[in-house]
Amino acid sequence: MTEEAKSTKDRILDAAEVLLGEVGPGETSLRDITTAAGVNLAAVNYHFQSKEALFRAVIERRVAPMQKRRIELLDAAVREAGGGPLDLARVIEAFILPPLEMIVTAPRFVPLMGRMYTEPQFVKEIIEKHMLPYKEILMGALRRACPGLSDEAIIWRLHFSIGAMAHIMAGGHLVQMSSEGRCNPGDLEATRRQLIPFIVAGYRAPEPKES
Repeated sequence: MTEEAKSTKDRILDAAEVLLGEVGPGETSLRDITTAAGVNLAAVNYHFQSKEALFRAVIERRVAPMQKRRIELLDAAVREAGGGPLDLARVIEAFILPPLEMIVTAPRFVPLMGRMYTEPQFVKEIIEKHMLPYKEILMGALRRACPGLSDEAIIWRLHFSIGAMAHIMAGGHLVQMSSEGRCNPGDLEATRRQLIPFIVAGYRAPEPKES
């Protein structure tokens, strides 16, 4: 869709998405957004009523479909497993692939997605609405795929997994720079091929004993 063909609402959402990712919510003003979108303040008030509602809409339009795809992938893995063991690699793939796909499908949202994982306080409501219900589904799958791990170990490793994924999303340019271009997070298949075994190995490590 060309910029000219986009609706006023879409232009506002797109402009806010870029600014929130680049400078964060605290430094993004409605004036910045209206200037970038080429609209007036009345248009923002008409479509979103408030700055906070606009910020929620920016995140929700990407997060809701992402969570839906995560659940679809996880459901497919569970169906394929039947009554047998659940493949840990498939569970991890269902978790990390939808966010990573945004590097290709929604690159302007990727810096904001990185902020969501590293600065969650400003999207607490979105996390509670979309992330926490999915977390219970994911935890059930991880328990089944890692029957030897305690819940505490699974939660630790889940957050380490989020850290690895968020680093690729928020700092992928560092990977490219340090590898002199040989490692490109924009190559989704290469990223998936490297990241999933790395995370799986972390889950497969023995649970540490208390000293």
